[in-house]
Amino acid sequence: MSDQNQPTRPVLTRLLLVLVPLAAMLGAFVWIASLDPLRSFNNGAPAVEALTVERTILDEAGIGLLVRAGGSEPMAIAQVAVDDAFWTFTQDPPGPIARGDTVWVQIPYPWVLGEAHLVNMLSNTGTAFEHEIAVAVPTPKATGGQLRLQALVGAIVGLLPVALGLMFYPAMRGVGRGGMNFLLALTVGLLAFLLIDMTSEALELAASAAALFQGSAMVWLAGLASFLLLMAIGRWRGTPEGLALAFYIALGIGLHNFGEGLAIGGAFAAGSAGLGTFLVLGFALHNVTEGIGIAAPMLRVRPPLWTFAALTLLAGGPAVLGMWAGSLAYAPQWSALALAVGAGAILQVMVEVTAYLMRQNNDRQFVLFAPAVLGGFLAGLAFMYATAALIKV
Repeated sequence: MSDQNQPTRPVLTRLLLVLVPLAAMLGAFVWIASLDPLRSFNNGAPAVEALTVERTILDEAGIGLLVRAGGSEPMAIAQVAVDDAFWTFTQDPPGPIARGDTVWVQIPYPWVLGEAHLVNMLSNTGTAFEHEIAVAVPTPKATGGQLRLQALVGAIVGLLPVALGLMFYPAMRGVGRGGMNFLLALTVGLLAFLLIDMTSEALELAASAAALFQGSAMVWLAGLASFLLLMAIGRWRGTPEGLALAFYIALGIGLHNFGEGLAIGGAFAAGSAGLGTFLVLGFALHNVTEGIGIAAPMLRVRPPLWTFAALTLLAGGPAVLGMWAGSLAYAPQWSALALAVGAGAILQVMVEVTAYLMRQNNDRQFVLFAPAVLGGFLAGLAFMYATAALIKV
């Protein structure tokens, strides 16, 4: 029987058909909560406790920790030890910490610049939660000078290499069909490396986040949602190519650079990495090919000059924002989420660039195995892998 022959119900009837099962479900949940069927299995063991440090602040007042509780019941921090010595501490807000809530723990400890410190927090049940400060350095503050310095570093590792890569656009316009295929495949290769790198970093950060965020599932679901959403937007008015495809590539790379900026800013604030000249040069060299990849789909058009400035800002500007966010408000779960969204965007761009490459060739089924395409893809992977060794610390 077709849907057209199905009898139509009044609006009130349809509303009741939805509200009745919802009310029954709510009643069932209330009954289960009041019954507490697992009460008879209680053997007196303490509730499960979990405490995750999300942020560390080192300043003249001592050590400040932003901690999140994730246990089955509210928990209380009873004692704090730093380097095997018990210290007084204050908690804001005071009292037991409910599941999912965060509090600031302030310890007036005279930390030593460049030294490692071990903080041990004990709950009222005696459970210990350790947090290591690998290298003690003052946490950057939101001063004008600090923000300008971070903006300069972000511009060097984000804006400058993209702009340098886009400068190859005039020379790239002279390539033939084989050269065009090579450049498009090169773009896919460097994006493939970024996808793998971002996903692995997101999963690593998610593992250090509180368990209630379900880090691994959050990364995969956020990446999938980002991919599907951008695919729907990209195909809304047809298949993107030319200038539109270049902007999609710049958007995906921009999200990657935002995550990269988060990692740099967070490591810089925590003292786990120093941004020396060699490291900054490594980041710049690593990102030069991003500009070449953005330029590849535009070789058949003559975009206005402002387009190159817009593409540079879209692809490289987020590195500055990531630097600020990572150094001033770092948290592993939000960094993992940002990287996952960026990974989904990178995957969407890979699909669109590959589709564009196939549309530009008559032999669509075999072009992906052509020497120029395979060579470009492998060259993109190899260059990104080799230059990534310069920035791993």
